[in-house]
Amino acid sequence: MITVTTAATATAGTLKRLSDEGVSIWLDDLSRKRIESGNLAELVGNKNVVGVTTNPSIFQAAIGSGEGYEEQLADLAVRGVTVEEAVRMMTTADVRAAADILRPVYEATDGRDGRVSIEVDPRLAHHTAATVAEARQLAWLVDRPNVMIKIPATEAGLPAITEVIAQGISVNVTLIFSLERYREVMDAYLAGLEKAAAKGLDLSGIHSVASFFVSRVDSEIDKRLTAIGTDEALALKGRAALANARLAYEAYEAVFAGDRWTALAGARANKQRPLWASTGVKDPAYKDTLYVDELVAPGTVNTMPEATLNATADHGEITGDTVTGGYAQARADLAAVEALGISYEEVVTRLEDEGVAKFEVAWQDLLDAVQKSLGSKGADTE
Repeated sequence: MITVTTAATATAGTLKRLSDEGVSIWLDDLSRKRIESGNLAELVGNKNVVGVTTNPSIFQAAIGSGEGYEEQLADLAVRGVTVEEAVRMMTTADVRAAADILRPVYEATDGRDGRVSIEVDPRLAHHTAATVAEARQLAWLVDRPNVMIKIPATEAGLPAITEVIAQGISVNVTLIFSLERYREVMDAYLAGLEKAAAKGLDLSGIHSVASFFVSRVDSEIDKRLTAIGTDEALALKGRAALANARLAYEAYEAVFAGDRWTALAGARANKQRPLWASTGVKDPAYKDTLYVDELVAPGTVNTMPEATLNATADHGEITGDTVTGGYAQARADLAAVEALGISYEEVVTRLEDEGVAKFEVAWQDLLDAVQKSLGSKGADTE
């Protein structure tokens, strides 16, 4: 029998192998055009996409272009809404529509996948009570069971995560860079589940992912290794981000095998899955599927920009678990970076601060663009 392999078959095969290894493929992008053109539904149907993540930068790019939002902007202008209300009406409308597209996936996976994430206002990242209030408001506005509210893993975000989980709202914890902060995130999640259980909530309906950022770690550490310039330093380029992520998975395995988790698992709680974020390769010297091929492990999520998704479909190399056997080498790589005088703690603290700041800038740019559009639309209707 002769088997004919088409490009579509090969594409499906690579992504299916990734899914079969226990990695959920989520798309790190959303726009009105992607929804209305049928592109998102096509990615779900043909490219194994089972979730969507958004952030302020993604919405700034989508809504800032204006494409697909003209009619809604005109209606909002006529109503005379504030710019903050206009932005939330548009972003939650997109998330609601995406959630509807992914609803069959959500139902087929018992809520594990089929998720769409929307982030709290990044200007609230250092305010616990405001973050909790915003999370509740977003969950109410989207009004879909498969929404996840994104909360930054800042010091103020940790108690907010606990409280939002305790209220039965599923959470995507974002902007995690350090192993210590990741352990605090897992602790915050477990504390939230314990509070939810004490209230009598059904834990089986509460889900969470912990978004551990990858490529930005290499970008920052590689820059410092290049400045050192020795053969020893240059040989370490492109190794720190993978090492950091692999040790995060080791921490995940330890926490979700402990006694505290066992008690919650008995109450039908769900593990908080590690999600690899920032997986688009920023250094053209590296293979464009580096942060997919080298971070394959069961029970994880990889959220990819569309370019990375397409690259993985085309020439990704999925060879099985590429995480759990590499813990010793990961520790050695990070130790070697430290030995050269590059402070891990200083790097991850800088990245967290910069991550919050970048989202604040993107959010303000979005507000400014929408304010301008509302003004012009209002003038058109006079």
